[in-house]
Amino acid sequence: MTNERTNTLTRATGTLGALVLPMLAALLITAPPASAATLDEVTDFGPNPSGLHMYLYVPDSVTEDPPVLVAQHWCTGTGPVFYDNTEYASLADQYGFIVIYPSVTRSSQCFDVSSPEALSRGGGSDPVGIRSMVDHVVRTHDADTDRVFVTGVSSGAMMTNVMLANYPDVFAAGAAFSGVPFGCFATTDGSGWNNACSSGTVSHTPQEWGDLVRASYPGYTGPRPRMQLWHGTEDATLDYANFGEEIEQWTNVHGLGQTPVSTDHPRPGWTRTRYGATGDQAPVEAVSLQGTGHNLFESGMAARAITFFGLDEDSGSGPGPDPDPEPGTGDCRVTATTNAWNTGLTTSLTITNTGTAPVDGWSLDFTLPEGQAITSGWNADYSPDSGTVTAGNVSYNATIAPDASVSIGYQATHTGDAGRPTGFALNGSACSAG
Repeated sequence: MTNERTNTLTRATGTLGALVLPMLAALLITAPPASAATLDEVTDFGPNPSGLHMYLYVPDSVTEDPPVLVAQHWCTGTGPVFYDNTEYASLADQYGFIVIYPSVTRSSQCFDVSSPEALSRGGGSDPVGIRSMVDHVVRTHDADTDRVFVTGVSSGAMMTNVMLANYPDVFAAGAAFSGVPFGCFATTDGSGWNNACSSGTVSHTPQEWGDLVRASYPGYTGPRPRMQLWHGTEDATLDYANFGEEIEQWTNVHGLGQTPVSTDHPRPGWTRTRYGATGDQAPVEAVSLQGTGHNLFESGMAARAITFFGLDEDSGSGPGPDPDPEPGTGDCRVTATTNAWNTGLTTSLTITNTGTAPVDGWSLDFTLPEGQAITSGWNADYSPDSGTVTAGNVSYNATIAPDASVSIGYQATHTGDAGRPTGFALNGSACSAG
């Protein structure tokens, strides 16, 4: 039986690796940031029952009392691979937070999200080692204990669910890309793989899912971390049904119902629902990607997680949303988020109709900072590529209903000023910015 379980896990993790590894070639930014800072291994960081390795990235521009982000790899991955092939380090350069990259040493290179030890606060295995990594950074870098966050892809997403359940007093929020609910992967036979969960046949009521989280830290009555969830509808590795179960779990943990307070489409094929509040820091946010498989993680998604965490709001280095909206005279509001690197950047713009009548056909005027030039864009036609730019609707987003939004964006080069655009006007009427 032991060999059978081992073979099952080996086959399963091999499938995960075969599916996840191609994402490395798909990511748009695949090199470490251009910075003197380096990824360093840390040893002797504290209790570490499963022998994880710890890698740490401290940017040159680290802020005073810095926030901390734990970034967790997929099966067959490592901390250095996750560093090399995601944008979290370049975002840390921009906003001044510290990134911890845990690295699994067991042969599957999957995080333990199934054993009884892993699913209980302080029980042992990987969660204890990851908690020790956070404690080490707090001690050695005087980090802000109110701004500790966790994210991950696939196996790392499953561990994100586990860390928020086991340590709600440590983490302020998490973002899970292609994961499963806390407790879904539980096993008692020593196997690290749960076929029923991966195939989407494990179903509970919201109350039952919430009770699993609450049981991992009995007696805890403090605030619960916010959760951002991502999943592709065609995920053949961790079935899309797990997405709905995750939503049920975390809305129940927050004492919320199953009806979203807002629904929008940030990009074609994306459906975003928010629970408990509107805005970028809702208690629970869920993004469904139509027609997308297990390898959903792509360039720009890390920045969306950073926005959900609020790490791009108060660094003083630019590009986060304005804390106070700029006044406007029209029935519109525009929110801009910029993610910059070296001599390039991407900017996402959300146009909201704050009036009582629909907007049928629109053009948005705005001014780029000096030295910026648009090279490509999405969800709008842009002209010219610098200076004062007009973005016009395309066929599928020409109408903006009252209280509804459309999201557009562009990629640009810059010569040093990577700031947001300014001077928004929708169909000639000035918009507030915020």
